[in-house]
Amino acid sequence: MSRLKLTGNYLTIIIGSAMIASGFNLFLIPHRLLSGGVSGLAMLVGYFTPFNISLLYLLFNIPLLVAGWFQLGRRFIVFSMLSVAATTWLMTLIPETPVASDMLLASVFGGVLVGLGSGISFRVGGSTGGFDIIGSIITRYRDFPIGNVLVGLNGLVILAAAYFDDNWNLALASMVSIYVTGKVVDLIHVSHLKVTVYIVTNRTDELLKQLLPLQRGVTKIKTEGAYSHIERDMLMTVTTRYELAELKRIIRNSDPQAFVNIVETVGVMGSFRKR
Repeated sequence: MSRLKLTGNYLTIIIGSAMIASGFNLFLIPHRLLSGGVSGLAMLVGYFTPFNISLLYLLFNIPLLVAGWFQLGRRFIVFSMLSVAATTWLMTLIPETPVASDMLLASVFGGVLVGLGSGISFRVGGSTGGFDIIGSIITRYRDFPIGNVLVGLNGLVILAAAYFDDNWNLALASMVSIYVTGKVVDLIHVSHLKVTVYIVTNRTDELLKQLLPLQRGVTKIKTEGAYSHIERDMLMTVTTRYELAELKRIIRNSDPQAFVNIVETVGVMGSFRKR
């Protein structure tokens, strides 16, 4: 990855962290709402104890980041650590001031901001820590939208909030916020959507050297141009929409003259690595 692209990814994660911190401090926390997951646990503990929510958010994320290091890889966790650290820092800078006086409006717009921040962090290859890491581990082995995973995990936190706070209005509004967050994440993070890529190239060996480490199956097909009668190779592979950007980069660097056809895939049967 080039230094410019890496810098761009870092900036994207920081922007996402700013959205998350704004969603917390401007919409959710002033109304004692929960965002769910580890951040929701931090809020829940912070509401009933003198501990700072941003510090709790950081502390609760540390063991999950360590677990993710072994399951999800160094690059993912480095980006996630940046997101957690930036969110923690920005929560100390942004004042806890309610932008919306209505609790339901606050839950919706807070959920949108948190979902946007989480989604763009996923798009550049990281996460916002917490249950995002657990969700990423689960979707690595089970093929369904990560937002649905987060909604299910976060529901447990909402039940705890209703029990301890004895206020179902807050719990239900928090559920709305979490639902909105999950749906916004799924609109941005599209790793569960599949595409089939056909690559007609003269540089087969060079492309395969770059494609095979992606751990996606590649089929090589001999082709012949109908007009030129020139024989070339066509490589076919199925990947996810999320990984498509990396695949395009490889093709541009290995064979800028390659003809590439990308089509949406309705479903996949047989061996397909989920990650």
